[in-house]
Amino acid sequence: MKRFIENLPKAELHLHIEGTFEPELMFKIANRNSIEIPFKSVKEIKDAYQFSCLQDFLNIYYQGANVLQTEEDFFDLTYSYLTKCNEQNVRHTEIMFDPQTHTKRGIPFQTVINGIVKAQEQAKSKLGITSLLIMSFLRHLSEEDAFKTLEESLLYKNKITCVGLDSSERGNPPSKFKNVYAKAVELGYIPVAHAGEEGDSDYVWEAIDILKIKRIDHGNNALQDTNLVQEIIKRDIALTVCPLSNSALKVVENLEEHPLKEMLNLGLKVTVNSDDPAFFGGQLNKNYIEIQKALNLSKKDMYTLAKNSFQFSFLDEYTKQKYLTELETYYQKNCATTTS
Repeated sequence: MKRFIENLPKAELHLHIEGTFEPELMFKIANRNSIEIPFKSVKEIKDAYQFSCLQDFLNIYYQGANVLQTEEDFFDLTYSYLTKCNEQNVRHTEIMFDPQTHTKRGIPFQTVINGIVKAQEQAKSKLGITSLLIMSFLRHLSEEDAFKTLEESLLYKNKITCVGLDSSERGNPPSKFKNVYAKAVELGYIPVAHAGEEGDSDYVWEAIDILKIKRIDHGNNALQDTNLVQEIIKRDIALTVCPLSNSALKVVENLEEHPLKEMLNLGLKVTVNSDDPAFFGGQLNKNYIEIQKALNLSKKDMYTLAKNSFQFSFLDEYTKQKYLTELETYYQKNCATTTS
């Protein structure tokens, strides 16, 4: 089964580029920029990646982001992640980035996006990996701040596909961003949002009814409300679930209690993703492998999760169908082989 998963063509739809910042690269960039970080070794950083809740993680997440200063830094960060995609048969990825994390500390929007986009272009030409960008608003900041970021993005609108919503969920409901989302949609951005990770099912209702999102990031707590589950199914909205993240942040006590299998059984369109892999102990393949073992998922389940990842991407139809055909060919060739 491990080999089957590793060779399975797949897409990643829930990935924060700042959350891919491996300790080794953090030290390299900190030294390059002559920035002191409060860790003396890679081991100290890894030891600090122990969290009891979302806020514990966010505190160190933003601390690490402070070393990112130049276009080269954002290129290195993004290309490092994309090379890992290449190693894992991740054909396509939809990358979230948080402009406010950087502009709030004086880094120009242009510096951030130019570095990321150059890495995307190089990965497409050299590695054959397609990708698109999701510009996420930080929900612990004001809607006014989000509007400023939206305005800054307009010069680069052809490089950004979606708007998203992340950071501290509890106390920052989707409705807080109703107006900026309406404007973003009017401008042509596709809306997605984190909902139902810390927040309860009401947050998911708000995300789909008020923000009109096309995909739910996380969505675990949607299961609190059977009517909501049926509404998500009716609207054909996918969930971008992140097993190792959920475990690390205590959204679930352990992977054996993860609701992913229940979601599939209910008919929800679930995808598997790594969220912030440098912090949560695993890239995309490890998320597939660990959730498969924990829930005893079948090859058909793995195929369904991968199929959903392409089907509910925001790729153009031609490229989407190309990847789906590749996946179908792989599954038909390997679905009858013994597990390993």
